[in-house]
Amino acid sequence: MEFKSNWRDEYLRVICAFANADGGKLIIGIDDKGKPVGVVNARKLLEDVPNKMRDILGIIPRVITKSKKGKDTLVIEVKPSYAPISYHGRYFVRSGSTIQELKGKELTKFLISKSGREWDEYAEEKASKDDIDVKTVEKFKEIAIKRLPFVKEEKDNLKLLQKLNLLENGKPKRAAILLFGKNPKRFYTSAFIKVGKFLTDTDIVASDDVEGNLFEQVEKAIELLRTKYLISEIRFEGIYRKEEMEYPEEALREAIINAVIHRDYIGAHTQLKIYPDKLILWNEGTLPKDIKIADLKKSHPSRPRNELLADIFFKAGLIETWGRGTIKIINECKKAGLPEPEFKEEFGGFSVCFYKDIYTEEILRKMGLNDRQIKAVKYLKERGKITNREYQELNTCSRNTVTNDLRKLIQKEIIKESGKKGAGAFYVIA
Repeated sequence: MEFKSNWRDEYLRVICAFANADGGKLIIGIDDKGKPVGVVNARKLLEDVPNKMRDILGIIPRVITKSKKGKDTLVIEVKPSYAPISYHGRYFVRSGSTIQELKGKELTKFLISKSGREWDEYAEEKASKDDIDVKTVEKFKEIAIKRLPFVKEEKDNLKLLQKLNLLENGKPKRAAILLFGKNPKRFYTSAFIKVGKFLTDTDIVASDDVEGNLFEQVEKAIELLRTKYLISEIRFEGIYRKEEMEYPEEALREAIINAVIHRDYIGAHTQLKIYPDKLILWNEGTLPKDIKIADLKKSHPSRPRNELLADIFFKAGLIETWGRGTIKIINECKKAGLPEPEFKEEFGGFSVCFYKDIYTEEILRKMGLNDRQIKAVKYLKERGKITNREYQELNTCSRNTVTNDLRKLIQKEIIKESGKKGAGAFYVIA
């Protein structure tokens, strides 16, 4: 809701912004403090304002007059518009209590969102059938045969793409280029995954760009993690040799597939950062408005940003369509004895953080530990045990303080007593 003391034609910009967002009310004849000041010649405004909205904005919101403390006011009720509304060729939206003009990538995203189609559904005008990689299509046929029996008999790859809704007037759609293209990055410069190994946020020791179509990106990223970036534990089950990465492969694969399906391809590339104690996968694009972070830990609707990409990955048998991907990631980490991964919306995108250590400083602070307790847990991780005396010296605190701190750490099941009493008593990680 916005108040204006009197009408000015420039307020059509406010109405435009309301229409392009969630709607709203513009009330003329009330000042910024909410005090009625009235309008001059309300009857004339009741005729002029709707005409201007129709001629300049192309919409006809409801306009009525109301009396406030004996003063005439004009109330303009604006509903959300399904089509983009411009004011003199410029597009505005309401964000909080401000009016923002959309430009560049944000304008492109807005216009696509109002078009009734997703970004990946549009034909790529610069592409042709020669940009499709035949080998990838053939591999897709092999893995999709369970869900699409007809692919075995289909010899014409273009006809197959047509059946998969990936062509429009003979042109490959953007989804076709991303899924089966020889070089998607030629068309969409940010369509790749950057992998980096970091000692700290500023100290990087290695990096790689993972390119190719989306099927290739998923496989190449997993292979890079397995062979270069993550340590694999080798064990034997009978005569069979097994290698397990620091983080469960199934969880990583699910997260990477989710990233390439749900990312906003108008924005930045996908980023995969490996630290000594954690792995962060960040993607451009936030969650749908009606899905919150907490919903990802339970059964929730599947709302892919790119429906065609999701559909083809489903038909390939690589994902389900029930919104259970994040639950699978959580369960795989728990099964491997790792902390529950953390999901966040940040920097205009979405991230999932895998933790190697259940007791990082970040996690300990979230558990409510104070600085002394955090320092003691770090000491325990390095030395294996800690005594009451060592705790006192480490934190320069009294015996009573130590006793209280240790009791709370035991209650939180972070540490446990050794079982010894008296001078030889010590504590270890639970």
